[in-house]
Amino acid sequence: MKTTLKTHTEMLQYRTFDERLEYLRLGGGVGRATFGFDRHVNQLFYMSSEWKSLRRQVAIRDEGCDLGIPGYEIHIGPLIHHINPMDVDDILNQEEWIFDPEFLITTTHNTHNAIHYGSASPYPKVVMARSPNDTKLW
Repeated sequence: MKTTLKTHTEMLQYRTFDERLEYLRLGGGVGRATFGFDRHVNQLFYMSSEWKSLRRQVAIRDEGCDLGIPGYEIHIGPLIHHINPMDVDDILNQEEWIFDPEFLITTTHNTHNAIHYGSASPYPKVVMARSPNDTKLW
């Protein structure tokens, strides 16, 4: 088992989307290989009946919401993200934590990419309403 694991329970302490995203953020680089030539190993894992059942369970727990936050409902293609990156050995050794909902969260594709590769929220910030002459310099 990995030495320091982030957890779903710990993530729930953060109330806002941006706080949860920052907690989960991995800061990876685009183009950095995760499974490389062993990609078939994780593809077999994600096609297993055990994973599909667990995936359903996590999506229900998170009420189909991005990062489990009401108001961020996912209508198409939710992803179930391993909060802690797994590797080939984790799958081959059938590490218990990769099957534990405590280490999984529901996300959108954009949020998943933000966790892995960026720090900015994939959702636009609330913009203040415009009013006449609000751009007047003097």
